[in-house]
Amino acid sequence: MLKRVGVTLILLTIGCFGLSSLALAGPYPDAIIKQAESMKADADAKKDMPASLQGIKLINGQELKKWLDEKKKVMIIDNRNKEQYNKEHIKGAVLITVDELMENPKLSAKLDKNTPLVLYCNGVKCWRSPAAALLYKSLGFKEVYWYRNGLPEWIKLDYPTVEGK
Repeated sequence: MLKRVGVTLILLTIGCFGLSSLALAGPYPDAIIKQAESMKADADAKKDMPASLQGIKLINGQELKKWLDEKKKVMIIDNRNKEQYNKEHIKGAVLITVDELMENPKLSAKLDKNTPLVLYCNGVKCWRSPAAALLYKSLGFKEVYWYRNGLPEWIKLDYPTVEGK
């Protein structure tokens, strides 16, 4: 009898740990998380981000400006921090930091997966928008564009920005 109770307790313990590890497993594939962490480490080392990302389309400032002038349906997401966003951002952009998206993938639920997403941050040495692009792609967004040169290029091209929320 004691042996049976002991085995039952062991099985229950293993079952609980197994379920808790499943509950802790996030919606992002491990490979995507590792790639994002690698990008962050590269940014800390002041390295350029990759020239391209598999499954992610690149967009430049001139093309994005043309889309906006043509009023193309697109969602622009600023992946920088709140202070930077409030100081200056591309008009129409919404703030969803990559850190927030990693912690709470449900933030993407309010976005239409069929509307093209354009993600930007602080240029080629910033890890935030390429990492966010990978996260959105893994969440099933159909068209994910990475504005690799980001806000520095936008400003250099003398395109309009706005401040505040």
